[in-house]
Amino acid sequence: MAVPIRRNIEFAVLNQEKIDKLHEKSIYLMEKVGMKITGERVTTLLLANGAQLGEDGRIRIPRAMVDQAIQSAPKEITLYTRDGEPAMVINSEHQVYFGTHSDQLELVDPVTNTVRQFLKKDIKTMCKVADYLPNIFFVLSVGMTADVDPKVQSQSTFIETVKNFSKTINFSTNDIQALQEIIDIAADVAGGLDKLQAKPFIFNYCEPIPPLTHPLESTEKIYISAKNRIPFVYMPYCMMGGTSPMSKVATLAQCNAEALTGLVITQLVSEGAPFIYGAMPSVFDMRTSIGSYAAPEFHLNIAAMADLVAYYGLPFYGTAGCSDAKVIDEQAVAEATFEIFSTMLSKANLIHDVGVMDHCKSVSPELVVLANEIIEGLKHYTAGIDVAEDEFALDVIEKVGPGGHYLTEVHTNKNFRKIWYPSLFSRKMNNEDFSEVSRKIKDKIADILENHEVPKLDAAVLAKLEKWEQKLGL
Repeated sequence: MAVPIRRNIEFAVLNQEKIDKLHEKSIYLMEKVGMKITGERVTTLLLANGAQLGEDGRIRIPRAMVDQAIQSAPKEITLYTRDGEPAMVINSEHQVYFGTHSDQLELVDPVTNTVRQFLKKDIKTMCKVADYLPNIFFVLSVGMTADVDPKVQSQSTFIETVKNFSKTINFSTNDIQALQEIIDIAADVAGGLDKLQAKPFIFNYCEPIPPLTHPLESTEKIYISAKNRIPFVYMPYCMMGGTSPMSKVATLAQCNAEALTGLVITQLVSEGAPFIYGAMPSVFDMRTSIGSYAAPEFHLNIAAMADLVAYYGLPFYGTAGCSDAKVIDEQAVAEATFEIFSTMLSKANLIHDVGVMDHCKSVSPELVVLANEIIEGLKHYTAGIDVAEDEFALDVIEKVGPGGHYLTEVHTNKNFRKIWYPSLFSRKMNNEDFSEVSRKIKDKIADILENHEVPKLDAAVLAKLEKWEQKLGL
């Protein structure tokens, strides 16, 4: 069972002066520079509510529309398990929830130690591992299985995920049609669209195309999600020097303008529709031409955006626990740990891409298990220091006195379990001269796959999913 992670200490990258300035520059981009937005029903809505279409074809969105959208968007969203139990409450209470993938282009295979194409059968592996781990709250169902027709990959992956995962499902789709079908599939699982809206166990993920472009595929996905009132992430992926300026603050301003445009559209389609603000302000590596998932600038920028979004009072969707490395090595461990530490100290709420490697080409079950251990340890760091009167234990110190010890004290017996005892890392008196962590991770995965049972769906729900599979030709 996933246990909520609450942080009692956090840092700030942006102070109020910087937040105000960044917000103003973003409004300038929306009001004066404008966006390229396509999709007739979205552009019609924008123009009918105060936006202006310039001779250059760009749509300019005034400050008042942004202010109204920020005001009307929910400041708290509750996401549920597949069975309708509350799983994540996303608000200003500084709780953080991590998630991984149920599929990806490639899999770092924990059995063969090779990187290979991700296949439909691997969804069950990723889902069972994520379902078991207490610090993984959701999976991202992408639709990238190599052995499934691309036309129905998104739907196929979602069905396999909902069969094999009992927690919350974040999903994205290859096309517009797949989005509505997945919402319909989820409604069948929930017992109707009204029940899905009341207790959403899904939330959708979509991106614009930086710089300043919102294509039909993106605007229609916004429209469909908002119309169905399904929680929705809109997440610009801005790469400094590539799709945004080679400047951190300029990239933040552009990224913010793009995300706020998605927010405005969402609220115009359905006022009060649940919106989750996402941002990936990374770097374009000039030596390799990749968009880095582990650059320190990226994760500093994420923390900065979390500050800005906390100012708006909106839920924030971040990134951590991933690596640009191909396999789990010293680089992967260092990058994943640094990112998790950074994001747990920031104001981010939902954190995706745990276990993603090779700048988002693959996913590693082993890195997910390792990240779960890292998160568990850092929970004890971010818990902070409690200064309640009984925590000082002055009577115990007085009793033991100078030169004594606390090993046999009742206070020790009652409280020693409060500290963290790792399950993968070693604190032996005498350590082996080789690392045991890799073997422990592989053993853990093998044990999960053999013994962990994901709660089964009701027979009537399984019958509905089977009809969907027949309809889709799966």
